[in-house]
Amino acid sequence: MIRRIAVNTGGGDAPGLNAVIRAVAISGMSRGWEVLGIRYGYRGLIEDDPAGVVSLDRNSVRGIHHLGGTILGSTNRGDPFRYPVMKDGQLVPTDVSSKVIRRLDELGVDALVAIGGDGSIKLSAKLLERGLRRVIAVPKTIDNDLSGTDQTFGFDTAVATATDAIDKLHTTAQAHERVMVVEVMGRHAGWIALYSGIAGGADVVLIPELPFDIERVCDKIRWREAMNRRFAIVVVAEGATQVGGAAVFKEGAGQFKEHGQLGGIAERIAHEIQLRTGKETRSIVLGHLQRGGSPVMTDRVLSLRLGCAATRFIADTNTSGLVAVRGNTIQLVPMSEGTDRIRTVPLDSDVLLTGRQLGVCFGDEQPESFEPSLTPPPPSLPPYRVFKGGPA
Repeated sequence: MIRRIAVNTGGGDAPGLNAVIRAVAISGMSRGWEVLGIRYGYRGLIEDDPAGVVSLDRNSVRGIHHLGGTILGSTNRGDPFRYPVMKDGQLVPTDVSSKVIRRLDELGVDALVAIGGDGSIKLSAKLLERGLRRVIAVPKTIDNDLSGTDQTFGFDTAVATATDAIDKLHTTAQAHERVMVVEVMGRHAGWIALYSGIAGGADVVLIPELPFDIERVCDKIRWREAMNRRFAIVVVAEGATQVGGAAVFKEGAGQFKEHGQLGGIAERIAHEIQLRTGKETRSIVLGHLQRGGSPVMTDRVLSLRLGCAATRFIADTNTSGLVAVRGNTIQLVPMSEGTDRIRTVPLDSDVLLTGRQLGVCFGDEQPESFEPSLTPPPPSLPPYRVFKGGPA
C-alpha cells in the first residue's frame, strides 16, 4: 500500500517543472498519500539540512503551475554516485548513493517521482539497481532529445522564446543591413534551432544533424544581397558542426559534471561570414533565456498530464519506469528507453522538408527550392556591398 511519495527535480531547469510538482502533489494527496519534496535534486537527502526535505500540501503548490523555475530547486552537479565531498582539503567525487536510499527508507517513501532529463533518468535507473524501492521518471528537457518519448515539456516554451527573439532581430538586422547569427540551445539535437528558425523566418538554419559548409551559408547571403535583401538571419544550434569539424565547447566535462558546456559556434560563424562576404555580421547567444519564463499553454497542459500520470502509474502498477508520450497517449515504458540514444531530427523530417521548400539554407549539399541559382547575379542586379575590412 502506498502511503507516502516524494518528488524531486534535477538537471537544468525547464518551464513546466512547477506544473508537474503541483500535479504530483494534488493528485497524490487526492489518493490519501503524503507528498514530500526533495530540495535540489538529491542534495536534500545527502546534506544534513533539516530543510532538505519539505512536506507538500495544497497551500505550498497553490498557484505555481504557471510559474517558471522550480519551487524545489534543481542542480546538474548533484550526482550521488560522484558527489563532491571535502577530503583532505579538496573536493573528491564520492559515491553516496547508499545514503540517498537509506534516507528515503527512513522517511518511509514508497515511491519517488524523479523529474529530469537523460542524466536524471540514468541516475534513477542506477539507484533502482542499488536497491531503491520504486521510481517513476518524468522526462524533462527543453532540448526535446529523449528517445523514449515523443515530446518533453519545456520545449515549446523554449522555441517560443527563441522565435520571439528572432522576430525582434529581423528589424534591427534590416535597419543596419547586417547579418545576425543567433545561437540557440539543444546540445547535439537540432529541434530548437529547426522549429524556431522556421517559425521565425530565418534564412539559414544550421543543426547538428547536417554538418554545414560555410561557403554554402555565404552563398545564401550573397544571393539575398543580389536580390536586394541586404540583411540575413542565421539560426545555429549550439552543437552544430562544420563539415569535417567538431562541436565547439566553452567548457569540458569534469569530475562532477557529465557533459561539457557547448557554446561559441555563433561567434565563429559570424567571423567567417564577415570575412568571406564583407557583410557586417553580429552574433547573439540566447543562452538561459530559453530556460526561463512562464510555460506556454502546451507545456502547462503536458506537464500537468505527466504529473498526474505519474501518480496513476504508482497507484495502478508495481513497476518503475518512464512516463512517456507516445502519439496521443501517455504510457509507462522501461527507463532504458529514455537514455539508450539521443533523439535527433530525422533527415526526412517534414519540418526539415518544409524549410527546404521555403528556401531555407541548411548549409548542406542540397540546394534550396525556389532559388534557381546561387551563382553570382547578372550585372543588371544590385551589386554586392563590400564593407571596410572585408574582401576586395
